[in-house]
Amino acid sequence: MNKILVLEDVCKTYGTYTAVNKISFSMPEGSIFGLLGPNGAGKTSLIRIITTIIRADSGAVYFNGTKLNSSHPSEIGYMPEERGLYKKMKVGEHLIYLARLKGLDKKAARQAIDHWFEKFNIQEWWSKKVEELSKGMQQKIQFISTIIHQPKLLILDEPFSGLDPINTELIKDEIYQLQQSGVSIIFSTHRMEQVEEICQHILLINKGQNILEGEMADVKNQFKENLYRIEYAGDLPENIQEYIVQTNPQNTSATIQLQNKRTSNDLLGYLIDNQVTIKSFNEILPTLNEIFIKQVNQH
Repeated sequence: MNKILVLEDVCKTYGTYTAVNKISFSMPEGSIFGLLGPNGAGKTSLIRIITTIIRADSGAVYFNGTKLNSSHPSEIGYMPEERGLYKKMKVGEHLIYLARLKGLDKKAARQAIDHWFEKFNIQEWWSKKVEELSKGMQQKIQFISTIIHQPKLLILDEPFSGLDPINTELIKDEIYQLQQSGVSIIFSTHRMEQVEEICQHILLINKGQNILEGEMADVKNQFKENLYRIEYAGDLPENIQEYIVQTNPQNTSATIQLQNKRTSNDLLGYLIDNQVTIKSFNEILPTLNEIFIKQVNQH
């Protein structure tokens, strides 16, 4: 699989403070890549390096197979958490201005903006001033400004901030469509449930270092604890009680933690042999939020 972005031992310091400390990772082309970390972990500095806003002190960054250079920002779209719209400007004029900065001529910019305005059904916003829009409405305009030039790499920092559930789903669908069209997306948020739903790969950094990286499914399997939840009818055998973590008051479901290299097949076969009727049988994998807290506390 081709890599849209590769970082090798990237470092960045501000005086005596090390914000990024030998971070290395590779991002598959066309993937949605979760960039995670607590406040102060180094995410913002890393994004600024990737977007060429600042330079790394050492290490190397490769974009689409070429060492990162000043021409690459035209192929990158970045929506920061702190919005950068000019409140006194009219929405249409503002988007044309931002599109021109990304290299589009006025005609192409107008066509692209008309396309997105029609898609979001916001044609009447053209002459409104940015300050007349709600936070959620401004978020939509910021999203359009980020993708107007059809970037190869899209960096979204808290993209759903200020959006109601309906508009969150709208933007989420657009993210999926962009990814399916070949756009590579870095998704940064503190909402772990959104990362679990959206991202295929994750990178967790803390104190300027990467402490966990991999495909979402692999990461969750790496931290599983052999927990299973069963719904059943009948009586559980007595000698399984030591493995039970929790049962419900009606004694119709239980959480069981296997030990001594026992497998799910061992448990299922044992229950059936003891005339327990199994209605459902599911492995419990840790949530990304649980993994995040555990790993950050350990590092």
